[in-house]
Amino acid sequence: MRDEQELFEHFHVVVDKGQSPLRIDKFLTSKLEATSRNRIQLAAESEYILVNGIPVKNNYKVKPLDDIRIMLPFEKREFSLIAEEIPLDILFEDQDILVVNKPAGLTVHPGHGNYSGTLLNGLAWHFGQRGTVNTDDSRMGVLVHRIDKDTSGLLVVAKSEAAQFRLSRQFSEYTVERIYLALVWGDPENDRGTITGDIARHPSDRLRFRVCPPEQEGKHAVTHYKVLERFGYVTLLECRLETGRTHQIRVHLEHIDHPLFGDVRYGGDRIRKGTHYTKYKQFVDNCLDILPRQALHAKTLGFIHPGTGNKVQFEAPLPEDFSKVLEKWRRYAISAQFSEDSLI
Repeated sequence: MRDEQELFEHFHVVVDKGQSPLRIDKFLTSKLEATSRNRIQLAAESEYILVNGIPVKNNYKVKPLDDIRIMLPFEKREFSLIAEEIPLDILFEDQDILVVNKPAGLTVHPGHGNYSGTLLNGLAWHFGQRGTVNTDDSRMGVLVHRIDKDTSGLLVVAKSEAAQFRLSRQFSEYTVERIYLALVWGDPENDRGTITGDIARHPSDRLRFRVCPPEQEGKHAVTHYKVLERFGYVTLLECRLETGRTHQIRVHLEHIDHPLFGDVRYGGDRIRKGTHYTKYKQFVDNCLDILPRQALHAKTLGFIHPGTGNKVQFEAPLPEDFSKVLEKWRRYAISAQFSEDSLI
């Protein structure tokens, strides 16, 4: 079932008192000159066109004073950017979709006055755009989901309007398989677990989110995890998203007192388990120098291909920084009695 909290208003109109009955796809085509009738029909088929709060089909006849809204599971894009030749690790591409393995440090989407050096700039170039590009251009492709700047791994881009709506619906209905690898502080008690907690923006820090108390309204969020390897003071987890909220894995793991290793924003950039003796601290600092970000990697992405209708699944290998730190902790874990003499 779709989560209405994840829909964004793209158009709103109240029908005039004198309006004669007219199919809603024709009515909206006349109101939205830059939008094709096909795009409007796709939105209706995906139940993104609401009349008086209720999804309607294309053959719905508008009536006087109907309150019509187009609600889509992605924010409006109303800015321009410069196409830039940025190297992209493209794992798959056809006429409908593109799957890219994003490196850590690459921002996905422009924002806050930063319209350069993002994945979207690179995609514009890849799709043949040059110079200034309007992000509403249908040739731009659409990022139907995001991952954080300092998280590495898989993203899918829709290359057609039909692919955009079909993929967006899968994400909003939580049918997409999304598996992450996460190195966390501490030694979780259970080999498997589920973290359920509504997420909202932190009241005193707008750059952070938190599992909110009952009196604060948040967005429903569920993360499933499984222990892959235990290293004593840190643990490698596989995290499977049931929902997909901003910072979800980072917030949920901090909430259970196992923040991501290296996560500056959620307290993982300092020793959370173990002594503060010099050699151990040097070892941890060395790891943080190699991996100066949160240890989170979007490893697996699976969904129904919007063109063929077949289930597809993609895998992204661990990047070098994550692999090196994992190997250091692996060697540390097998050292005799976690002897501090063998940490460096």
